[in-house]
Amino acid sequence: MARLTDNIPERPPNRDIRQLKRVLRFLWPYRSRMAVAGVALGVAAGCVLVLGQGLKRVVDAGFSGSDPASLDTALFALLAIVCVLALATYTRFYSVSWIGERVSADIRRAVFGHLLEQSPGFFETIRTGEAISRLTNDTALLEVVIGSSASFALRNTLIMLGALVMLVITSPKLTALVVLGVPLVIAPILLFGRRVRKLSRASQDRIADVSAYIDEALHEIRTVQSYVHEDRDRERFGERVEQAFGTAVRRIGQRALLVALVMLLAFGAVGVILWIGGHDVLAGRISAGELSAFVFYAVLVAGAVGAVSEVIGDLQRAAGATERLMELLVTEPAIRAPANPQALPDPPRGEMRFERVTFHYPSRPDAAALADFSLSVSRGEKVALVGPSGAGKSTVLQLLLRYYDPDGGAITLDGVELKKADPKAVRRRIALVPQDPVIFAASVAENVRYGRPEASDAEVLAACKAAYASEFIERLPEGMNSFLGERGVRLSGGQRQRLSIARALLADRALLLLDEATSSLDAESESYVQKALEHLMRGRTTLVVAHRLATVKNADRIVVMDQGRVIAAGTHSELVREEGLYARLAALQFLGEISPAAVE
Repeated sequence: MARLTDNIPERPPNRDIRQLKRVLRFLWPYRSRMAVAGVALGVAAGCVLVLGQGLKRVVDAGFSGSDPASLDTALFALLAIVCVLALATYTRFYSVSWIGERVSADIRRAVFGHLLEQSPGFFETIRTGEAISRLTNDTALLEVVIGSSASFALRNTLIMLGALVMLVITSPKLTALVVLGVPLVIAPILLFGRRVRKLSRASQDRIADVSAYIDEALHEIRTVQSYVHEDRDRERFGERVEQAFGTAVRRIGQRALLVALVMLLAFGAVGVILWIGGHDVLAGRISAGELSAFVFYAVLVAGAVGAVSEVIGDLQRAAGATERLMELLVTEPAIRAPANPQALPDPPRGEMRFERVTFHYPSRPDAAALADFSLSVSRGEKVALVGPSGAGKSTVLQLLLRYYDPDGGAITLDGVELKKADPKAVRRRIALVPQDPVIFAASVAENVRYGRPEASDAEVLAACKAAYASEFIERLPEGMNSFLGERGVRLSGGQRQRLSIARALLADRALLLLDEATSSLDAESESYVQKALEHLMRGRTTLVVAHRLATVKNADRIVVMDQGRVIAAGTHSELVREEGLYARLAALQFLGEISPAAVE
C-alpha cells in the first residue's frame, strides 16, 4: 500500500529556519497574549534570581549576625517575592497553554481545509490513517511544545543567563569554574540532539503506520470477519506496533542518556564549586551568605541547563512533526481555479462536450483510461455509456467533475472549457448519484441536506418523497431525525441509494451523472430506485453509466465504449441490429429478447 510520503518528493529532514517561520505565522495572531506570557515569564525568572539575594541576606544578617529583626524582615521579603513568583507563574502557564491549544486547533483546521482542496488523484497515493495521524498526533506534539516546552525552555534560559550574571557579581573566581564546565554540558546536547531528532521523525512515521492499519481494518471490519482474517490482522498490527515501540525505545534511550549525562556533569560541577567555595569561606575570602547565594545560582544554572537539555527532545520531536505537517500544507492541489476563471453562462443549460480527450490516471500512467475520446450531449438529452469493465465509462464522469484534467483534448460545459473555469463553479452545476451511495454518520435530514445546506425542512421532506424514500423514513424510530450510523449501516443498499437520489434532487443541478446507480440492488429496491431516478431525470441533461442494460434501454442515445474509445452509438434497437459489442452484451442479459444471430 502506498504511503502518504510517496505523493511528496523524497528529501532529507528540513533543518531550515524557514520551517519555524511557518509555525510562527500561526502564532502571530495571538501576539498580544504572547506578550503577556513573555512579561509574566520575565517577572517569574526575575523573582527566582532575586531569591538568591534574599537567601544571602537571611544567612548573613539573620543567622551569622544573630539579629532576629533582620531575619524576620528578610523572610517576609522572601515570602512577598514567592507570592509574586506564584502569580507570574500562573499567568505564564495559563497564557502559553491557551496559545498552545489555540495554535494546535488552527493548524488542524488549516491542514484539514488544505486536504479538502486536494484533487482525488492526490488521495490515490496516500493512506487515510497516516493523514489522520498527522492531524492528531503531530499537532498534539506541537501543542506540547508551544503550550509548555517552549516557554519552559525560554524560562530556564533566562534563569541560566541571569544566574550567570549573578555568579560573576558574587564571585568571579568561582564563576570561571562554572564557565569552564559549560562546554562539557553542551557537547552531549549537540552530539545526541541530531540522533534524537532523526529517531523522533522515524517514531512519528511508525505511529502513522499504526494509525493507517487501524483505520483500514476497522473500516473494513465486515470483510475482515467474513474471511476469518482476525488472527492474521492481529499479527500484522502487532508487527507494526512492535516496530513503533522499537523506534520509540531507541529514541527514549538516546534522550535518557542525554539527560543523565547533562545532570551528572552539571551537578558534579556544583560539588566542585562547593568544595572550593567552602575553603574560601574558611579563609575569609567570601561570606557564608555569598557562598550560599553562589551555590543557589550555580544550582539554578545546572538545573536550567538540565531542563533545557531535556526539552531538546521535545523540540526535536516537534521539529519532525512540523516538517510532516508542512509537507501537507505546501502540497499544491493538482486541480485549481485559474487566476481569472471564465464565468459559466447563466442560467445553466447542462450541455457538455468531449473533444478528442486522452487521459491517464496518475497511479496508472502506462494505461490510457480514455484515448481520443469524443462525445457531445445536448441540453435535456439522456445519454447512456455502456461497455465492459475498464472501458472508461466512470472516467468520463470523473473528468466532467474535474477531479482530474485530461492529458490531451478539451472538455466543455455550457460552452466553457473546464480548465478555464473555477472547479467549484463547474461542480455546482452537476449532481452525482454514485454506485456506492455515501451516507454520513448523521441524521436522515442532515444527509439529504448535504446537497443544499440552506434548504428548508419542507424542501428536504419534498426531496425525500420525490425519491420514494418517505416510506422507509417513516418507519425509522425518529423519522427524519433518525441517526443512520457510520456509513449508513442502519439502512439497506436500496434505502441508501434513495437517500442519495433525494440529495441530488435537493441540489437541483442542470447536469445529472448516474454511475451504476442500480447495479447492486435487488428487484424490489431497484423498482423504487428506478421510479426515483425517473423523477430525478425530468428536465435535466443526464449521463448514465450502467452495466445493466435494462436501465438504459429507454435512453435517447446509447454510447458503447471499449478501451477508452467510442466504438458505436445509437438507440437500443439500432445497436442490437448492428450485432456488435452491444448486441453481445444485450444477449447475455436479455436471453429471450435477442435473436441467436445477434450473439454470433
